[in-house]
Amino acid sequence: MNMRSMWWLALAFTLTWIWLEWTAFSAQKVEQTLASSTAQEVPVASDNAQVAAPGTDVPGANAGAVENDSVPVLQNGISQGQRIHVTTDTLDLIIDTQGGDIREAKLLQFGASHNPDEPFHLMSDNGPLVYMAQNGLATQKQAKLPAPTHKSVYQTAQTSYQLTGDKLEVPLTWEQDGVKVTKTYTFTKGKYLIDVSYKVENTTAEPWTGSLYSQLVRNRYNPDESWMMYTYTGPVLYDGNAEEKYVKHSFDDLNTQAISGRNVTGGWAAMIQQYFLTAIVPDQAAQNSYFAKPLGEGRYAVGVVEPMVEVAPGQTGSLNSQLFIGPESQKLLADIADGLELTIDYGVLTFLSEPLFWLLDQIHSVVGNWGVAIILLTILIKLVFYKLSETSYRSMARLRKFQPKLQQLKENYGDDKVIFQQKMMKLYKEEKINPLGGCLPILIQMPVFIALYWVLLYSVEMRQAPFMLWIEDLSAQDPYFILPVIMGITMYIQQKLNPSAMMDEMQQKVMKMLPFIFTFFFLWFPAGLVLYWVVNNILSVSQQWYITKKIEKEDN
Repeated sequence: MNMRSMWWLALAFTLTWIWLEWTAFSAQKVEQTLASSTAQEVPVASDNAQVAAPGTDVPGANAGAVENDSVPVLQNGISQGQRIHVTTDTLDLIIDTQGGDIREAKLLQFGASHNPDEPFHLMSDNGPLVYMAQNGLATQKQAKLPAPTHKSVYQTAQTSYQLTGDKLEVPLTWEQDGVKVTKTYTFTKGKYLIDVSYKVENTTAEPWTGSLYSQLVRNRYNPDESWMMYTYTGPVLYDGNAEEKYVKHSFDDLNTQAISGRNVTGGWAAMIQQYFLTAIVPDQAAQNSYFAKPLGEGRYAVGVVEPMVEVAPGQTGSLNSQLFIGPESQKLLADIADGLELTIDYGVLTFLSEPLFWLLDQIHSVVGNWGVAIILLTILIKLVFYKLSETSYRSMARLRKFQPKLQQLKENYGDDKVIFQQKMMKLYKEEKINPLGGCLPILIQMPVFIALYWVLLYSVEMRQAPFMLWIEDLSAQDPYFILPVIMGITMYIQQKLNPSAMMDEMQQKVMKMLPFIFTFFFLWFPAGLVLYWVVNNILSVSQQWYITKKIEKEDN
């Protein structure tokens, strides 16, 4: 097989891999309702009788070893509390007084997938999507004093808050048996990071002890998932001290084996999907205990229990955490916690993808158009690899020159493969042709091209970014399929520039079908990805044509 065909097969392998990823995703069974865990002790809370929901496991107080207490979790998002509407310049949230949960979240600076004029709806507690942020205070089984869990009802002074300055505080209060807890969400102008604090006032004669726990709860439903381009949706955990720091725990994995009691210094827990995430960021200096598990009713939780705090009689104590609800932006995430930028899931080629995105971002800061930035970055990459590509194309050009001789060998000795191979290698030696000369340079470039592919697939900056003319969203498919057709044409032209005499009839048929196969699949690919392939193909065709003509002149 000729060397250029190996390049096409490498590309076909990449496309096949993407297709298999999607097949694995689409073949997943709709999760079955998991039976509730065996009933265990319920932490003391003021309003157990107010919730008629069955028990589901949540972590207990973190006192060096995690105990699993059972706290009722609201079923299907049903609430018995008031709704608090909070609006900042970046977020539009609904907080429920039952549990003080964040039940809905809209990102005001990002348009909805179906209607860019509406804000993107990331979290919800009704309809097909169940996705919310919960937190509370967990006590040990033997605790004498109560604490509010994520099912306790808080009191609120008002049901509507709007950020008008640099800071906005939304306090919720709970009180029972001499213990008063004030739970406060603090929002900052221009930020997606929310401070969550609990102030515990102990007016009793007994010490109060408890741990702050936080969890993100959601089901599998993701209205923005593409049937063609599979991207991961689900829980992730980060342990900066582990050999494998960033670990995905898919919904299916959790059905098989839940994660509990994973003690980590610092770390964080998150629910991610393409372009957006929610993340719990506890005290980075503390020994935190992480978990991820199924909750039943098709819901899953990932979260953390922070170290136990003791508040002496007559004293006040505080417990603090942070919650991020927003876009997967490297600029935002890198400054919040170590490794949080890894939620922009570039995979094993992150070490290449991150600098490529940085360069793409720098170009965009100058030209102001992501489509133009993609074109210019592709050109830069081709320039960097120009000499390698030249080596490859020179090798193919020489192979093309000797196609008549190779064809003659094939006609004379094609029935005896051993003799044919011997004669062909002898010809290579006489003419000083390296059969691997066209393959190796291209294989060296492959990781860079694939890394750029992941950059374009996962960068939120591409989402709803216009290019020009009919391309109004680089993250959506070309509405008129013009770019995929151009890509198919350029692939066909490349094939015509390549030698093909060494391929048998079946190989030639497969190669002729590749431009049509790729064109079909790329019809549904994001326009930004197709634009990259189109530019890369045009540059490759131009370079290959130029080098081929140059060698022909040299030989004449």
